[in-house]
Amino acid sequence: MAGAITTALVTTACAGAGGGGAGGGGDSDEESINVLMVGNPQMVDIQELTADTFTKDTGIKVNYTVLPENQLRDKVTQDVASQAGQYDIASVGAYETALWQKNGWLHEMSSFADADSTYDSADLLAPVADSLKGEDGKLYALPFYGESSFLMYRKDIFEKEGLKMPDKPTWDEVAKLAAEVDGAEPGMKGICLRGLPGWGEMFAPLTTVVNTFGGTWFTQDWQAQVNSPEFTEAVDFYVKLIREHGEEGAASAGFTECLNAMSQSKVAMWYDATSAAGSLENPESSKVVGKVGYAYAPVKETEYSGWLWSWNWVMPKTTKKTDAASKFALWATSKEYEKTVGEKLGWSRVPSGKRASTYELAEYKEASGDFGALTLESIQNTDPTNPGVQPRPTVGVQYVTIPEFQDLGTKVSQSISAALTGSGTVKEALDSGQKEAEEVAKNYQGK
Repeated sequence: MAGAITTALVTTACAGAGGGGAGGGGDSDEESINVLMVGNPQMVDIQELTADTFTKDTGIKVNYTVLPENQLRDKVTQDVASQAGQYDIASVGAYETALWQKNGWLHEMSSFADADSTYDSADLLAPVADSLKGEDGKLYALPFYGESSFLMYRKDIFEKEGLKMPDKPTWDEVAKLAAEVDGAEPGMKGICLRGLPGWGEMFAPLTTVVNTFGGTWFTQDWQAQVNSPEFTEAVDFYVKLIREHGEEGAASAGFTECLNAMSQSKVAMWYDATSAAGSLENPESSKVVGKVGYAYAPVKETEYSGWLWSWNWVMPKTTKKTDAASKFALWATSKEYEKTVGEKLGWSRVPSGKRASTYELAEYKEASGDFGALTLESIQNTDPTNPGVQPRPTVGVQYVTIPEFQDLGTKVSQSISAALTGSGTVKEALDSGQKEAEEVAKNYQGK
């Protein structure tokens, strides 16, 4: 893949270095911690800043291991579930936080945050913070950045083609626009949508499409709905849109690949995480700075359809370095860290979506332009308790908060990805998924 972002991610994923130590096991020094994290641009930034800020101020070395999203999920789940204790801090999503704190695998983080007079937990955005709390009301993770989802599009291409993007587009409108901008420039496709298998890759955007088309994974009383008419219509639509106007190699395209396609001017539209906007406006890695417009997540039967997600720092109970690990987590999610990113790397690269105060900073307001306020509104308009047209059995917009969903979502996504390449059909994928979902549902029916 072309582009500086991919190069940086591949380099860091292979090297696993940062903050003065090598990845993996690290050294035995009391003042070093091992951190496992996903290979997103915001994580590349923290690697770059750690040695000259956190390590310099605290004397604590940070040994980073960086992995792509799907690999990270497997690695961190294995480590935490087996209580192996290889890592002192790990980056996980709200999904894992909710499940793992119930299993007693995580340290609560509220006591550390409350003990730091500068941290200001009350400044954390409520939708994000609430998703990280246990039944005891305590935080079991500290958010590094939060996000919803929205539609990104090339303003200059739309203007050249005489097209207008609605502020709140429908999916039907998006499909029509994708057809009109497909080929607007040599080699340019109409839209990028994740086709890479994985419950957190393909199904992050696709489940929001299912929600707004009137579908759901399960009814409130745990009846599987994977091959229902609504679910089927949504997946048919998604697959058809990608096949007709989507990116090349869609079955291998996840967040990183779509980010590169958009930033390197290979696609005219992209529906994905709000956190991507900062990278698109980064002149060091993007060819489309100042050319991108932003609109609400497309809808069909719901008023809003954006997801709610956050990448967060958790401290497994197996760590023997709670003091050093908690200092890292507090620093990495602090107001001061955001200021450091803004001053040293540029304000558009601030890991936002977690603090209300971020959106009051004059520098960030200017740098975030059109996407800053829309990101905040999108997060605030998410409703994890009611993301579709019918009641749900668990809380969550783009996932079902049960342990089995990780395997279920990934298996169904693999079958849909096969349909993208012509190796299967959507009907076959969803009929198979229905059987898998029915088996999962048996564990919860009547409880």
